Amino acid sequence: MSKPLSDHDRKKQISVRGLAGVENVTDLKTNFNRHLHFTLVKDRNVSTKRDYYMALAHTVRDHLVGRWIRTQQHYYEKDPKRVYYISLEFYMGRTLQNTMVNLGLENACDEAMYQLGLEMEELEDLEEDAGLGNGGLGRLAACFLDSMASLGLAAYGYGIRYEFGIFNQKIAHGWQVEEADDWLRYGNPWEKARPEYMRPVQFFGRTEHHPDGVKWVDTQVVLALPYDTPVPGYRNNIVNTMRLWSAKAPCDFNLKDFNVGGYIQAVLGRNVAENISRVLYPNDNFFEGKELRLKQEYFVVSATLQDIVRRFKASKFGSREIVRTDFSELPKKVAVQLNDTHPALAIPELMRVLVDEEKLPWDKAWEVCVKTCAYTNHTVLPEALERWPIDLFHNLLPRHLEIVYEINRRHMERVASKFPGDNDRLARMSLIEEGGGKRVNMAHLCIVGSHAVNGVARIHSDILKATLFKDFYEMDPHKFQNKTNGITPRRWLVMCNPSLAEIIAEKIGEDYIRDLDQLRKLEKFINDEAFIRDVAKVKQENKMKFGAHLEEHYKVKINPNSMFDIQVKRIHEYKRQLLNCLHIITFYNRIKKEPNKAWTPRTVMIGGKAAPGYHTAKMIIRLITAIGEIVNHDPVVGDRLKVIFLENYRVTLAEKAVPAADLSEQISTAGTEASGTGNMKFMLNGALTIGTMDGANVEMAEEAGMDNIFIFGMRVDDVDEMDKKGYNAYDYYNRIPELKQAIDQIANGFFSPKQPDLFKDIVNLLMHHDRFKVFADYEDYIKCQDKVSALYKNPKEWTKKAIYNIAGSGKFSSDRTIAQYAREIWGMEPTLEKIAAPDDPK
Repeated sequence: MSKPLSDHDRKKQISVRGLAGVENVTDLKTNFNRHLHFTLVKDRNVSTKRDYYMALAHTVRDHLVGRWIRTQQHYYEKDPKRVYYISLEFYMGRTLQNTMVNLGLENACDEAMYQLGLEMEELEDLEEDAGLGNGGLGRLAACFLDSMASLGLAAYGYGIRYEFGIFNQKIAHGWQVEEADDWLRYGNPWEKARPEYMRPVQFFGRTEHHPDGVKWVDTQVVLALPYDTPVPGYRNNIVNTMRLWSAKAPCDFNLKDFNVGGYIQAVLGRNVAENISRVLYPNDNFFEGKELRLKQEYFVVSATLQDIVRRFKASKFGSREIVRTDFSELPKKVAVQLNDTHPALAIPELMRVLVDEEKLPWDKAWEVCVKTCAYTNHTVLPEALERWPIDLFHNLLPRHLEIVYEINRRHMERVASKFPGDNDRLARMSLIEEGGGKRVNMAHLCIVGSHAVNGVARIHSDILKATLFKDFYEMDPHKFQNKTNGITPRRWLVMCNPSLAEIIAEKIGEDYIRDLDQLRKLEKFINDEAFIRDVAKVKQENKMKFGAHLEEHYKVKINPNSMFDIQVKRIHEYKRQLLNCLHIITFYNRIKKEPNKAWTPRTVMIGGKAAPGYHTAKMIIRLITAIGEIVNHDPVVGDRLKVIFLENYRVTLAEKAVPAADLSEQISTAGTEASGTGNMKFMLNGALTIGTMDGANVEMAEEAGMDNIFIFGMRVDDVDEMDKKGYNAYDYYNRIPELKQAIDQIANGFFSPKQPDLFKDIVNLLMHHDRFKVFADYEDYIKCQDKVSALYKNPKEWTKKAIYNIAGSGKFSSDRTIAQYAREIWGMEPTLEKIAAPDDPK
């Protein structure tokens, strides 16, 4: 019998990782050594692992640069319409492996490192995550960049280069502790500073109205310094740009004012300006109306629009002189997509530029603005909607408030003419909310100032039209669209799960990677014994690998034959990690009651960060860790149930967890999760889903078939009905003995013997003011989990359902999502054509 292949030799056989040609490998080794010596100024014998990572990163980056320059040159010559995706968050994760995948360099680099006596995975593990996002919204922006490049769109991602991204989460004595994410500590080999494109951004000051227009004067200036990161498409030689702005104080900052206590104080005071890009606000689905956050929002918008206007005016490559002055042409050349309301100030800022600086008449400027901008809504939760207090707004951006008032005056006129005498409607639709201090409603501003408004899953878009934006839909139904979210199959299949990508390629070829609908072809193999075996084997290998990772990090013995039941996402009441906890406790109690029954073993993993100021979310984490402390040390339970809190959940941990999952938990209250995208990652990687009819789960059930997904709980209509008649937690508590037992255990300190009242706040929340109706779905959830356990006992049937899920996941490629944005909102046509590589003759 031949000896099993080494990990290295096995990887070489994975064709989706690209070819390792001899010349290619030799060149890579040469360039690696050159970078070690000349870029890092290191000798081989004093080099550290990090030096090797940096040398490899620079070597791979070299392969991007020619394509990057060529792509930008191509855009200047062709002068296509460009799309600007503006987002306060880009949750990119690591760049090295993704770049190798998209350039087809993975096997060649692996071989080169191997020949140099280095282990590729060890080097990859030295890269810091670019954690410039909180969760779904920021990760969506990252997937979109990958798809826009892979579809040949002239696209730019614009955001902020936060010095500190989302905090690192440590668990100490069961509690979340935050640590600053100093991700730039060792430098970032993937970015290039572009000081030549520095832009001034103005704050504060006052306005002067003159016969020839309005001037914004006496402002404080902060400079925006751009850093560019290349975004490679999948094997099409296109490299787009993500441009992130960093705040710099101007040289004369504070020195021109004599009211400062002297030179030293003036220079130290520069920090105030530079704090704008210091740190990402760590809230997910929650609005915190702080001045620094409003500064961040205007900072990215102002710098970006200056860039857009500059690029529009000087269209031809290498030409510095102004070619275009007719701004009525702007919407033919520029699309601006607002990722939630965070960049909403793009609307009044574009108006300010057009009216005050470019001297367009208001009506013309407004037409241009609306045709250029489009808005994506990401949530219906009221606490997440941005409503800026007028005084804060007026102080920071006096001219923009005047513009918002004028937009609102004309908007109110239009509403009044369409719905005469309907004063309630006027108040509901105003951009300015009265009562409890005047506020600017940023969502209303976005709708009025955009030609397209979209939700991010069909059910979410329907809810927007029926409730949150009902009045606006009745006035302008043509504006409202749906664009169901998607994920990039490059990172979320080829990169994180190469073995699965490979067995799929063996059956249907490699083209599915750029056209994920081709996964439907797998339905032909549902009853193919060999394929079923292969899919199950890949899942088992991924579980072993993740299990080893967990044992190393958590010192808990993992049963690799147990069902890996995973819920990873931000900790929030609406995502109902508490419902998951109640199932864990119920299952635990059942094992204790009948220890000799043949229970289906589970390893339940829950991971995610809680916003630092969100007390309830932090208590939920403490409850999960407390349940783990009891369950994992109970000898009666043994390896039939383990509970693990996955510390510091982030992109890089998701890439390990997703391929290893058997069961994906998507259990938000119907009508609260706009889409979800983690749900799609698990589906594509062959997990089964237990979930409510919420967000994209609805469409996943449609694509995979209702028989191949575990749906439970109230539908949106049931929730609405219950809101009308009132939800009473005691009805369920008193009627369902297992629920009562679980709640009593939490309440009486069974899981916190040293502090019996530790979880009184959680119990009080669940019993008296649970907006998300955990108990109402408890019974159906438990029954559904029983069905899950029963099916898991039949591995072949389970795997068949997994294959149906993989085959049905094509719709959830971000390539499909972006093609729809391009055609239906931006007026652009995606293409799968390659452009010439830099080494090709032109």
